[in-house]
Amino acid sequence: MATEPPLAFYRSRVLLILLAIASLELRTDALAPAFSLEEASAHDLQLAFRQNKLTSRQLTKFYLNRIRRLNPLLRGVIEVNPDALRQADRADRERKAKPHGLLSALHGIPILLKDNIATKDEMNTTAGSFAILGSVVPRDAGVVARLRSAGAVLLGKASLSEWAQCRSSKAPSGWCARSGQGKNPYNLSADPCGSSSGSAISVAANMGAVSLGTETDGSILCPSSYNSVVGIKPTLGLTSRGGVVPITPRQDTVGPMCRTVADAVDVLDVIVGFDPYDAKATREASKYIPRGGYKRFLKADGLNGKRLGIVRNPYFDFYPGTPVAKAFDSHFNTLRKQGAVLVDHLELANIKEIYSNRSGEHVALLAEFKLALNTYLQDLVVSPVRSLADAIAFNNKHTHVEKIDEYGQDLFLAAQVTGGIDATVKSARRNMKRLNRDGFEKLMRQNKLDALVTPGSSASRVLAIGGFPGITVPAGYNGDGVPFGICFGGLRGSEPMLIEIAYGFEQATKIRRPPSFMR
Repeated sequence: MATEPPLAFYRSRVLLILLAIASLELRTDALAPAFSLEEASAHDLQLAFRQNKLTSRQLTKFYLNRIRRLNPLLRGVIEVNPDALRQADRADRERKAKPHGLLSALHGIPILLKDNIATKDEMNTTAGSFAILGSVVPRDAGVVARLRSAGAVLLGKASLSEWAQCRSSKAPSGWCARSGQGKNPYNLSADPCGSSSGSAISVAANMGAVSLGTETDGSILCPSSYNSVVGIKPTLGLTSRGGVVPITPRQDTVGPMCRTVADAVDVLDVIVGFDPYDAKATREASKYIPRGGYKRFLKADGLNGKRLGIVRNPYFDFYPGTPVAKAFDSHFNTLRKQGAVLVDHLELANIKEIYSNRSGEHVALLAEFKLALNTYLQDLVVSPVRSLADAIAFNNKHTHVEKIDEYGQDLFLAAQVTGGIDATVKSARRNMKRLNRDGFEKLMRQNKLDALVTPGSSASRVLAIGGFPGITVPAGYNGDGVPFGICFGGLRGSEPMLIEIAYGFEQATKIRRPPSFMR
């Protein structure tokens, strides 16, 4: 029998009621009529700030109002930050006191954070689960500390596939207990993909200026593709995972999800760098950060001279005669016209093994998840649960709110029975290194490629197991109006090259359009 929901469940409902009451104020605050905020880029917003056409307070109220109106349908935001307007006011004061050149590109810009990224404030960090609602984190996540220093406005927490899709293999993408089922704003019956579903949904629907997601395997690239936004999955360690509810430090990464490549690069420039709470990975990856940042790689002619690899089987063989296939034929022509060299009909060694259970990813991930999650939960100042076993017990006690009867928790249970980094896990890790070396790395180096071009997030596993970066850019819409993206993946540290390629493609095609909310 299902038990009564925990007290924290009712607290969350009270927060939603207070949000509804507070939103009444938003209708009375008129925005500057001369400036359209929908689809505005961070650059557009900064220009409006400088020209006194807009304030951060007005902008923040615009997004809070969008959330009030659209979120009951889309479920892309779990909660808003009660301190958001105060942060906006502070940004407005700082803008008057400081020269423009001293302010970050994100100064005064509202950003949504995936709900597995910790904030040391009045917001919760729950990975979408009631199990850690009311927990107190010891500090801001490393990327959040950088956002605060840059003067960004922390607008709220975006929804996600609960526990970053690591609780259940049966739960649909975009569902979590705290906010329900996230909806794709382009086709409400379509998959929003996950696990960073809310981050993609929200910026696609203009419920925030920019957002952050996390990826272990496809969780930035896939929802970005399905919601017509730009997603950057950075090289492992380029952005800190400190303070992020983990799956595995071997693959986890934090990255921007935005409406344009330029916005995503603005976010990336702020969040990269060393963090003592993720010291080994961020120290190692810091060598890849270019002097002067990533913005200088936003080149309209960025495709010129680039060597782009195409592996037809399996990446493009699934779409014969479809709108997707026709779109990519057109995109290949565009890439050539923009000066890129397409190295076609390549083969990726061991690709069947990479996409099978033999790769070792699943075996290693489950064991690493248990260890990493236990460490995260034990580090919390206050928490209703302190281990994966506790979280499993919580779900069994609160089956109704966590929908255990419908979705179960098979991945939790499989992780719980693992015994640490044993011989099997070590063997799986060695196998993935071999697959990287003899597969993607060899393909890139032998053919002197700058990037591998693939549809959507289909190459996410290749990129995931090697800690390689990827950028997805809107590439079209299928017959049902559901977006799809084009992904450019590269070797570790190749973000400058990928940004040039992605920006060049975006500027040559300009495919993104606002959502239609088709039912």
